[in-house]
Amino acid sequence: MDEAPEDRLQTKPTAVVITLEGLGLLFEALRRREYRLVGPTLGDGAIVYREIRSPADLPQGWTDEQDGGTYRLKRRTDRAVFGYAVGPHSWKQFLFPPATRLWQGRRTPGGGFETQAEGEEPPRYAFIAVRACELHAIAIQDRVFMSGSHPDPTYRGRRERAFIVAVNCGQAGGTCFCVSMKTGPKATSGFDLALTETLEGGRHRFVVEVGSERGAEVLGDVPHEAADADDLASAARAVERAAAQMGRTMDTTGIKELLYRNYEHPRWDHVAARCLTCANCTMVCPTCFCSTVEDTADLTGEHAERWRKWDSCFTLDHSYVHGGHVRPSARSRYRQWMTHKLATWIDQFGTSGCVGCGRCITWCPVAIDITEEVRAIRDSEPPPGGPAGEGHDAHD
Repeated sequence: MDEAPEDRLQTKPTAVVITLEGLGLLFEALRRREYRLVGPTLGDGAIVYREIRSPADLPQGWTDEQDGGTYRLKRRTDRAVFGYAVGPHSWKQFLFPPATRLWQGRRTPGGGFETQAEGEEPPRYAFIAVRACELHAIAIQDRVFMSGSHPDPTYRGRRERAFIVAVNCGQAGGTCFCVSMKTGPKATSGFDLALTETLEGGRHRFVVEVGSERGAEVLGDVPHEAADADDLASAARAVERAAAQMGRTMDTTGIKELLYRNYEHPRWDHVAARCLTCANCTMVCPTCFCSTVEDTADLTGEHAERWRKWDSCFTLDHSYVHGGHVRPSARSRYRQWMTHKLATWIDQFGTSGCVGCGRCITWCPVAIDITEEVRAIRDSEPPPGGPAGEGHDAHD
């Protein structure tokens, strides 16, 4: 029986080391257990998550340069296989698919109609190179889809069968701010195995921590040795280097109250003048979960299907109710997204909806920066004890 996410080990294990060859043997051990490996690979001019088979499929020797509205691949000066930040893909596409058929129905000879629920067995995924911020994103979606009295069966089936191989970051991207959100760059929980890639002293090694009984069982099939002091120091330096390289920062002090106080702030007009409402930010975000339901039928009327598909709070129809649209303007839609992500999400789920991965900044066509928007609103408020009154936007 597959291990539930909450059953993963909570104690800190003893670290061991595997080689690049051992990484290939780890992949083989997972495939023998009938896992479908999904990990980073080069495709479409980016580092994307797709099915892989061996370390040869990994983006060895490649990295990515990111800034607002900018992403490009670049050759590294070494042969690191995990020497990049994060690309446009997130793991939610495998746990919360972009399109899911909920049921299908067919007209019966007697004039009735019978429905058939979707009953396919969920896939067994092994996610390779899940970053710390992404582990936090998965944990957030766990709260959304698996807590309460009505858990989502599609998400739960895929989530409980997933094996997670995390990778601690050795390099941050230009739009990363996970340190501000306390979500990285080191994975601390939520994984079966966690790797830290080290390339020092002519050695290419991976320091491995075990996070679950299932992870320990798989690692038992892979040749490994105890990590020595040099390995541990090298791994620690890699993570410290990434923490010091954050391309962005966000002051989260009292952020929920800050946004609630500034619901009518003029900064929303400033950002709306640039926002294309294209929904790129929500599509690449690892925690956004808006969806819509579509019913389809064939031309004969004999067969019908109901599908759940990704949607976005930036689309006009997402807020449509009888009589009109609740959020008809770009201003209201951007405000809804950012305020939900950083404020009302806390009220709903007990956590921020942002993990500091920076994807929304990188993949925005006009380089709107969520950290800049928060800073502008915060800086416009009078200091504690200063004159009362509504803050002004110094950028306008």
